[in-house]
Amino acid sequence: MLETILLCGFAFLAGFVDSAVGGGGLIQLPALLAILPGYPFPFLSGTNKLASIAGTSVAAYRYARRIKLDWTALLPAAGAAFAASFLGAQAVSLLNKEVLRPLIIGLLIVVAIYTFVKKDFGALHAPKLAHRRQVTVGVIAGAGIGFYDGFFGPGTGSFLILVFIAGFGFDFLTASASAKVVNFATNLAAIISFLLFGGTILYAYALPMAVCNIGGSVLGTRVAMAKGSGFVRVLFLVVVAALIAYLIVNPTAQPPK
Repeated sequence: MLETILLCGFAFLAGFVDSAVGGGGLIQLPALLAILPGYPFPFLSGTNKLASIAGTSVAAYRYARRIKLDWTALLPAAGAAFAASFLGAQAVSLLNKEVLRPLIIGLLIVVAIYTFVKKDFGALHAPKLAHRRQVTVGVIAGAGIGFYDGFFGPGTGSFLILVFIAGFGFDFLTASASAKVVNFATNLAAIISFLLFGGTILYAYALPMAVCNIGGSVLGTRVAMAKGSGFVRVLFLVVVAALIAYLIVNPTAQPPK
């Protein structure tokens, strides 16, 4: 019972953070590893994914109700991300993902410095691509980041937000909302791949965690929409810094996904 209560608390916090800027895996998966050390990692990874997608789906829905999203560009990007994430999950055994770790740390450091220095980055919503270009860029970015999420994972939400701000000209809040839609697709692909190829989910923990993740997501989206892009920008920097620290301090740890 105590294990479930602790995991639910971490799931609520993960849902809150993830709904605004991503990075919930930094909280939820390490909590599972620490509180349930006797279970194999695939069991904990599947449990984490099921709890996470519950909050992600609610966050995407709540953002869509309040923020105008370009679904004609987002859905092709989400579809490409779904297919690529599924393929990326299958490629895990073929490639050495540890080769990516230094590159990802370097990219995240650049992202953090650029966002911190450029105060107006993501402050204004000024779409700069024609619709056809949005679809093309969205599909390419969705496929690339989707494959990365299925294969490795850390920083997926941050990279999606960066693409929607730098590539599309969205503000932080709209970029975060758009990222949730694409991230839902990558999470769904990962769960399907996981279940099809012998994964196991600890439903006794996953289901109450999913409920709490949803609760955190509801609160997180409410706060993000009330506080606006300035709040999301600060939280984004905090999560990126935490992700960089996690990857540096845990060089052999399983990545949060």
